[in-house]
Amino acid sequence: MAFLEDWDLSYDEINELLTANPSLRSFVMGYAAEIKCRNMYFTDHPDLAGIYKPDDHDRTEKGDWIITYKGNRIGVEVKSIQSNSMQPRKRGGLIKPNYQCDASDARTVHFSDGSSVHTTALLVGEFDIVAVNTHAFRGEWDFAFVKNSDLVTMEGATRGSARDYTPLQQKNLIKTLQPIDLNPKAPYSRDPFKLFDEIIEERRRGDQPMMAGVIKEEA
Repeated sequence: MAFLEDWDLSYDEINELLTANPSLRSFVMGYAAEIKCRNMYFTDHPDLAGIYKPDDHDRTEKGDWIITYKGNRIGVEVKSIQSNSMQPRKRGGLIKPNYQCDASDARTVHFSDGSSVHTTALLVGEFDIVAVNTHAFRGEWDFAFVKNSDLVTMEGATRGSARDYTPLQQKNLIKTLQPIDLNPKAPYSRDPFKLFDEIIEERRRGDQPMMAGVIKEEA
């Protein structure tokens, strides 16, 4: 049975449900962005051989979509601009948009030097691409793509809990809030396949960063 039939909800009731509950609207936006990203970019391309969504509870396989492109596995994380970051700052009135780039649940990350941290922060090398939903910019569906290796890390952090991490941990943990311009420019791209090809070439040359951390499924 279809969801709408099962719950017997009208359009007006669904609209009221989402309008009256901002936290639910944000939650639904995240999943809507995943579907829109797949349908807009990853359903009709001659070099795509497959796409699937990993189990949300599998902490060892990171990516909202796992894509097979030219015989290569590409992990894509879908994130959305935070609506509150579109508000002018109290000082200066500037708008500095950002998006939250972290895991939904905290997990223990074990590093190559024997250390470990319990964190929601994602790892350098844990996935390949972030697809940033920029709907909050202009009220229409659009995405900007960036490689994992081009994201801002916690390296040199001096504020918050990140300052307690070791230099190795900071270097290999991605900053949970990522800045993005209103008109995204390099290293962001509107063409995910351009970045896919770059990743494949980097893999061929052995230039991709090696993961210094490992997430283990815990009992």
